[in-house]
Amino acid sequence: MLGDLRFWYSTDESLHQITSAACVDVGNFSAIAFGDTTAPIANGTSCRAFPGTPDWPIDEEWNHLNSTLGGALLKPTPLGAVCYNGTLLDPARCRYLLFNGSRDRVFLNDPLNVFTQWPEGETCPVAFNPQGNCTQGGFPTYVVNVTTVKQIQIAVNFARNKNLRLVIKNTGHDFSGRSTGAGSLSIWTHYLKSFDFLTEYDQGPYHAAAARVGAGLEAWELYAYMDQYNITIIVPGGSTVGAYGGWFLGGGHSVLASTYGLGSDQALSLQVVTADGRFVTADPSTNQDLFYALLGGGPGTFGVVTSAIVKAFPPLNISESFVTFTGGNISAPTLVSNHSSVAIWGNFTAPVAANIQDLDTFWYGVSMVYAFSKDIVDGGGTAYSYIAPRRNNTFSFTTTLDMPQFSMPKIFGFVQPLIDSLNALGIAVNNTPPTSSTSWGSSRHGEGDSPGDARFASRFFPYSNWDNGTLFNNTMHSIRQVVEAGSVFHGISMKPWVQVAGYPGNNAVNPAFRKTIMHADVFDFATPSFRGPTQAVIDKYAVFNVSMNKIRAATPGSGSYINEGDVQEPDWQQSFFGDNYQKLLAIKKQRDPWGLFWAPSTVGSEAWEVVGTNGLPTQNGQLCRTNSS
Repeated sequence: MLGDLRFWYSTDESLHQITSAACVDVGNFSAIAFGDTTAPIANGTSCRAFPGTPDWPIDEEWNHLNSTLGGALLKPTPLGAVCYNGTLLDPARCRYLLFNGSRDRVFLNDPLNVFTQWPEGETCPVAFNPQGNCTQGGFPTYVVNVTTVKQIQIAVNFARNKNLRLVIKNTGHDFSGRSTGAGSLSIWTHYLKSFDFLTEYDQGPYHAAAARVGAGLEAWELYAYMDQYNITIIVPGGSTVGAYGGWFLGGGHSVLASTYGLGSDQALSLQVVTADGRFVTADPSTNQDLFYALLGGGPGTFGVVTSAIVKAFPPLNISESFVTFTGGNISAPTLVSNHSSVAIWGNFTAPVAANIQDLDTFWYGVSMVYAFSKDIVDGGGTAYSYIAPRRNNTFSFTTTLDMPQFSMPKIFGFVQPLIDSLNALGIAVNNTPPTSSTSWGSSRHGEGDSPGDARFASRFFPYSNWDNGTLFNNTMHSIRQVVEAGSVFHGISMKPWVQVAGYPGNNAVNPAFRKTIMHADVFDFATPSFRGPTQAVIDKYAVFNVSMNKIRAATPGSGSYINEGDVQEPDWQQSFFGDNYQKLLAIKKQRDPWGLFWAPSTVGSEAWEVVGTNGLPTQNGQLCRTNSS
């Protein structure tokens, strides 16, 4: 390890911190004093302070806070305000956002924007001739643009002492409303961009290279450091996703999941501001409970991670191959189970001159590819697949195979038996020349991304379902039913088991993640606008949930990925956390007795609810205690 960590941090300008409740930083501003987890001061109100309520801080207090923060307090308006009649109307700017916003960083660098709009309430979307008015809705009222630990501590203490709702936002890649909240104070970690390469890091049995990464670094920025230092660091597939923010706190899968495990498996040490406002280190020997909980126990729950020391591996190459085909356009589809399961598990004679227009043939081909995914993940690889309904009762299927440390000739030969089987079935696909992986590395340099509005749910498919022909066919049948009902299925075949996770191990990752062969998202693109009739949204979700229940039924005892899960997931405690939940809840109560760090469907969140949303799962309302709390 390079020197004493305490000295190292003290010389890092981005990590200046409050060190004592009696220090000059606090002075006579008691609103930013530290808390005491052993004797928490209970607030007698049933709800968090909200704009317009008597306990909402007055302007003088907000000004004092801003001064203490060094001018880092923002009171931003939604980007879409320029599209609406009012003082901020700017048609030229609105057109720019609509046509060019996805080609630069305007949405990524906005303190409020999140990339799924409905959790905020769709109160101010960017649109031509929008209906209604633009309001702040579920967006935070104030944002702290943090660049130092001290600013985070001040924000945490102020929110706790003034009974404010607190949220944490990094890049805005949030699908469930965990980075938004009406009337809240937001800690924006986007610009915590520090990076230090540690040529030799010693911790327990770990004696190798590592890196200290700031929580705000995006995947594309870390790729640049990987090239500079000739190393590999595990990062998300999305190039603008913040790697060591919410992504790794919920698990964090990537193209290397079957080789080196999840994002949560990479951390050797964490630097975090806790609910009492203190800045601590958590690792296998210090604050072990916090270290365990943060690694997979869910984002926005146990503290604000400022940086992490993560494992650094030697550089590697990843070869990629593709398989894609379409099928359908018949009037009376039958079930994939009409095909013998023996065809997938043993030697068989494929139908002669099978017609790809036949839906049975299409779905049987899909089953073949998914059966082959067992070879992919056992070989350390990952496969990304999409099945989508098209017009006239047709469907498309595509899968991308990424194999680390496979040469181009090796992956070509690896895929050939699958190509031969599909050809024998009558699906005329070719073994296309492999390429270097498009899922690893980045050529976008951080540009792109604009808000979407789809709802979706996710599920882990157990590896054991692939070891039994009947279970496998039932699983494929459930996928077929969901897609034919109108949803898009996105499967990611991987095997992030404890055997590949390595040291330090013993973290809070959902146990179902450790038994999976595929994590999949099911998208409901037909969700009505949340600006429209409430009942229409509720009714459409009920239809979607019927489809999801078919997949849940085919995967009993499994679970869902919290980072890409349905905020209304049934029995979410078990689904997102499995048998870890009670242990995590005990840590939550000890570390955060105020319930300061709250986000929907996270540990301990059942003690609070957002009111005034008319039954919709948005964050556009005041946060109040539930009867159970």
